[in-house]
Amino acid sequence: MESMKKTYYVDLVSGDVLSRPAIEENPSFKIEATDEELHELKTLLSESYDADMQSYVRAQIPYIEYHKDPANHRYDDALKKIYAIIYQLGDEAARNHVIEMGILGEDKLQQDEEIQKFT
Repeated sequence: MESMKKTYYVDLVSGDVLSRPAIEENPSFKIEATDEELHELKTLLSESYDADMQSYVRAQIPYIEYHKDPANHRYDDALKKIYAIIYQLGDEAARNHVIEMGILGEDKLQQDEEIQKFT
């Protein structure tokens, strides 16, 4: 039996997925997701936060270059996956925003198993 999709609002500033839109200062992406899809998205948001904290620590060390830091790569990858999922589950405004960002053309995103679950 397939789960019913419910409406959620993804606030990337706070990393929250809410059942109501966030305050106006933090624009939200409106998505329709099943419980399983919601769980996957929340897992990616958590991974993104963890990688962001690790890259913050690295940023305090001046001799480690950004492009050579694994934590930065994990953060970038998680964020790209989050936007790809928002594109797959989002309303027209969310999809248009992600298209305007220009990140969907990357082959890695199109071949990623985590993202393919949402197509």
